[in-house]
Amino acid sequence: MQRGVTGNYHTTSVAGEAVHAFVPAPLPPEPPLEWVQSRQRSLERALLACGRLDAITALLPDPDLFLYAYVRREAVLSSQIEGTQSSLSDLLLFELDAAPGVPFDDVAEVSNYVAALEHGLTRLREGFPLSNRLIRELHVRLLSSGRGAHKQPGEFRRSQNWIGGTRPGNAQFVPPPVQEVEPCMAALERFLHDDEAPGALVKAALAHLQFETIHPFLDGNGRVGRLLIALILHHEGVLRQPLLYLSLYFKQHRTEYYRLLDTVRQTGDWESWIDFFLEGVEVTATSAVETAHRLLGLFERDAMRVRGLGRSAANALRVFDILRARPLASIGHLAQQAGISFATAARHVEALEKLDIVRELSGRSRERVFAYQDYINIMNEGAEPL
Repeated sequence: MQRGVTGNYHTTSVAGEAVHAFVPAPLPPEPPLEWVQSRQRSLERALLACGRLDAITALLPDPDLFLYAYVRREAVLSSQIEGTQSSLSDLLLFELDAAPGVPFDDVAEVSNYVAALEHGLTRLREGFPLSNRLIRELHVRLLSSGRGAHKQPGEFRRSQNWIGGTRPGNAQFVPPPVQEVEPCMAALERFLHDDEAPGALVKAALAHLQFETIHPFLDGNGRVGRLLIALILHHEGVLRQPLLYLSLYFKQHRTEYYRLLDTVRQTGDWESWIDFFLEGVEVTATSAVETAHRLLGLFERDAMRVRGLGRSAANALRVFDILRARPLASIGHLAQQAGISFATAARHVEALEKLDIVRELSGRSRERVFAYQDYINIMNEGAEPL
């Protein structure tokens, strides 16, 4: 279906240069989305994959354990799309305050993403509405430190931004002029609360693209836009635990992702974007289920090996359980969490090291840091810096 341009171009002046800024039409698309049989089947497969992912969390002995690592993996991936070079191990080291040599700005940005996501989920669980106020709160946390800290955290922009090019005049895309940002975001908020809007997956797809088109902040728009997907799906009850994150899919298909954003704006081909998004949901949810099964298998295998340690197995299992919850830790942290002495914790870590379950990362003789490496390797797949 050909709709044509999905908004209007407003001529505005930036530094004495006339530019054509794009103001998107409010959602939902007009005429309505075309639901051919193949697209309906894609939607059904995506919902089924989400259902399997929701079900697997009920089988996990501790869903928060899986969520802890998955949220951090998403933070690494989403931040990599914006150019950071931090790894999952960098982030976990940073959270231990033991990250010598890790680029502060990069890892601070990733850590801020975790804080923003956790804040958003907490607010929704408290009954706070999914709203522009919440989006601004996320932005405050996202830009609380690091490179974007001076770019008006929590405030819609008061100057023109652009995407691609060296200036607005040769940009690939110019978002709405300043005076149109608030009205555009108000319209997006109304769509988020429209009971007549399409189902949750389609709503998330439409809202994400609309947010990226508005680009309401001076910095952090891509990360907030990806956060918005997770919050919508959680808010709409698609997933009890927020375990569906599309950053890896967008990273792996970033050329097609950006092409489709432009195509929707220029031709109104929302359907191709919906097809891409639904495929991403199905692939991502299926992969998350496989990852959960692999982690369960890893935990079961390694717990059995620890039980073979004989009389020391009980305390060694306590240390192992802490590493399952947080796969990178110092001996002091392990001792404190397990309620045992430092020397006892060190002895059990040495036993786990001999079993090849953990390995030492820091290379130091004091304040050593140990990683549950097979766990981190599973979570790291696809999360290598660009």
